[in-house]
Amino acid sequence: MPWFPDFVNAVALVRRQTREAGQADPVAEYLAALSTGDSDRLETVWPGEVLILDPRAGEIRGHRQLRRFVHTNMRWLAEHGAQVETTATTCVEGRAVVELMAYLDGGQVAWPVAVVAESPDESSVVFRSYCSQWPVDGRRHIRPPILTSTAVLPGDAVGEFQAALSAGDAEALVNTFLPDGYYREPIGEHATHRGVDELRSFFGTRLASGNGARGIQVQPCVVTDDAVRCVVEYSMVRWGAADLPPQAGLAVYERGNNGLLAAVRVYDDIEPPV
Repeated sequence: MPWFPDFVNAVALVRRQTREAGQADPVAEYLAALSTGDSDRLETVWPGEVLILDPRAGEIRGHRQLRRFVHTNMRWLAEHGAQVETTATTCVEGRAVVELMAYLDGGQVAWPVAVVAESPDESSVVFRSYCSQWPVDGRRHIRPPILTSTAVLPGDAVGEFQAALSAGDAEALVNTFLPDGYYREPIGEHATHRGVDELRSFFGTRLASGNGARGIQVQPCVVTDDAVRCVVEYSMVRWGAADLPPQAGLAVYERGNNGLLAAVRVYDDIEPPV
């Protein structure tokens, strides 16, 4: 059958093209799988290990667990009539961070979610998702750390913001923003604080939630910085006088033209200590 080698070569070509397209936009492939409940293309793009670290489902490792996970998510998204929009993408070699807004229940709920995709090698991928579950079920869920604290923050407004946060200095935090800059909490679009007055009020209240002490301690784990947006995956360990169970989160620092912060968007499920 002289056509058989050509058929095999064609299949191999399609598989290679599928892998190249998927690796060029891994989060899009991941979201497509969650929407359709079909993991076949993900398994084709990454025939090695697929590892998912999800705040709701925990750790999903390997293709068998992957199939179960995407099928369950497809049903959940369909039940809630989810519509997902990409709001920002930050890419550095080998890693992509995509910020999303999922609109649930006919648009009544706006749910911010961030997904990190990282490939340790050509055949494997890790997806790390960050969000608050408050918009979905009205509860905060403690999420243990998923990364080790090894990163160094840049010395610009991002580092200044973290230093002011650690010191509990609300005015210094406000000074890292542009006059019309904003801070968005992880619980949705409605929890956005824009401009000097709103930021000063928000940070003053937030930093006063520490049992009499001020300052919030965050350990940076992974930094993804494309010079416009700096994405920091972190573990929060202390709030004021209270040691917290270390909890995983992600923050996006978007720089303005003069180096000050145009926006800070946070994705975690951490609440002030009582």
